[in-house]
Amino acid sequence: MNWQLMWDSLPTLLSGLPLTVQLVALAEVLGLGVAMGTALMRLSTSRIADAVARAYVFVFRGTPLLVQIFLIYYGLGQFPVIRESVLWVFLREPYWCAVLALMLNTGAYTSEIIRGAILSVPHGQMEAARACGMSRFLMFRRIVAPIAVRQALPAYGNEVILMVKASSLASTITLLEITGLARRLIAQTYAVFEIFILAGAIYLALNFLITRLIRFAEWRLTPYLRARA
Repeated sequence: MNWQLMWDSLPTLLSGLPLTVQLVALAEVLGLGVAMGTALMRLSTSRIADAVARAYVFVFRGTPLLVQIFLIYYGLGQFPVIRESVLWVFLREPYWCAVLALMLNTGAYTSEIIRGAILSVPHGQMEAARACGMSRFLMFRRIVAPIAVRQALPAYGNEVILMVKASSLASTITLLEITGLARRLIAQTYAVFEIFILAGAIYLALNFLITRLIRFAEWRLTPYLRARA
C-alpha cells in the first residue's frame, strides 16, 4: 500500500467533490418535482395520466442507469429535430445530459416512494379532517403531507445515497467528478488499488454525512423520537 501516493492524490480527488455534489443536488431537486407530479398522476382518477406515469416509471426503473445516460448523451444527438432545437444548447453538454439522466432515474424511484407514503396515511385521519370541514388543499397541507413526509423520509434517504453512488457513472461521458479523476490518476500511476480505495473513502464520508442529515430530519419531524431525548 503506497500511503504517500494516496496522500498526494487526495487533493486531486477532493477537487471532484463539488461536481459530484452538484450533480446529485440538481438531480434530486429536479427529480423531486418530477416525482411529485408522477405520483399525483398515479393517484389521479384519469386513466391516461395513470398510464403515462406507469410507463415512465416502468421504463426508468426497469433499465440500467448507464444505458439511460448513453441514450441521452449519445442517442439524442442523432435526431435533427433535437440538434436544431433550443434543447441542443443543453443536450450537447455532458454535464446537463448527466443531470437529466440522474433526474429522470431518481424521479421514477422517488415517485413510488411518495405514492406509497401518501397511500399509507390512515384513512380515518382524512375522514376526521373532512368532518372538521377542511378543504382538500388544507387537508393535504395539514394532514396528508406531514404524515407522508415522515413515512417517506427513510426510503428517500436511501434513494439519495444510491444517487450519490450512481453519480460515478457520469465519468463515462467525460465528466471529471470523483470517479472520473480517479480513473485519470490510475491511467497516470497504475495504482488501481490505492486510488479506488481513496475514492471509495470519499464517497463513504459523503454518504455518512447524508445519513446523519436524514436521521436529524427524521428526529425533527417525528415527535415521539424527540420525546425520548
